Amino acid sequence: MKKNTVHFVPPKFNFPVKLVALIPVVIILLIASSSCFYTVSQESVAVVQRFGKYHTTADPGLHFKLPFGIDTATIVPIRRQLKLEFGFSTPGSSNPNQRGTDPAKERDMVTGDLNAVQVEWILQYTITDPKQYLFELRNPGSTLRDLTECVMIEIVGDRTVDEVLTIGRDEITVASLARLREILAPLNMGVTADQIQLQNVNPPRPVQRSFDEVNRAQQQREEMINQAKGEYNRVIPKAKGTAEQKVTSAEGYALSRVNEAEGDVTRFRDLLAEYEKAPDITKQRLYLETMKKVLPNLGTKIILDEDASQLLPLLNLNNSSNPVTK
Repeated sequence: MKKNTVHFVPPKFNFPVKLVALIPVVIILLIASSSCFYTVSQESVAVVQRFGKYHTTADPGLHFKLPFGIDTATIVPIRRQLKLEFGFSTPGSSNPNQRGTDPAKERDMVTGDLNAVQVEWILQYTITDPKQYLFELRNPGSTLRDLTECVMIEIVGDRTVDEVLTIGRDEITVASLARLREILAPLNMGVTADQIQLQNVNPPRPVQRSFDEVNRAQQQREEMINQAKGEYNRVIPKAKGTAEQKVTSAEGYALSRVNEAEGDVTRFRDLLAEYEKAPDITKQRLYLETMKKVLPNLGTKIILDEDASQLLPLLNLNNSSNPVTK
């Protein structure tokens, strides 16, 4: 008995040779069209290179460039302030020059009096000329980082540990920024250093406790000095005011006594002149004026005439207003 064998015959597709040849061309055109356009954000510009040579600078927006590596566009943020961190690193930093650094080595420094200190700081900078930034120096970002670190080591090395840790921090930021700008000026890097900020400045961990105790002692000393100055400013002006008041009072009393004495002298001289004109009358008047002042203070007195023979007829005992009966 014979078995029937079924053979599978694949279908035949008849493509035109020209259509098959166009497929690679279409793929190439798609790849070219996808690489011909690029977009520049509002805070950046694009530096376009043609065959590796600078060609033009494109402003924000959508732009066209030649494909297949003929034109290359490098985006440079020129309207945004960039930041480099030294001695520490914030997770998720977008600056490529922040990656691959060793914060522990950056923050360890030696002061001018040969003391160890750990310094953390931030550099804020702006790219002002994208062409210079890309073509004047190789690796401008890492170069800027190295220059900033060298400047901070130089500035810290010229100062004592007390200046670095306490009173000299503001002066260090100003001096380091000025020094960095001085170095960048002749290099034409297309970068402007805007600000340097000191973050944490601490002694090494093994001596951290000792430095804290010294700082507390200095703070207590300053506090006691301020309290003493406050007490001085409170007591001394008050004492000076009291002394001036007493001096003024004494001067016023002296002037009053002098004026009173001069007035008495003047009155005495006037009285003497009148006395010399009529001695008897003046003597009598002075006697009467004196007795007028003296008699009311003597109490009850009875004055008799030397020619009176009896006392009772002279007394009016019924008259309560009689001065001699009081």
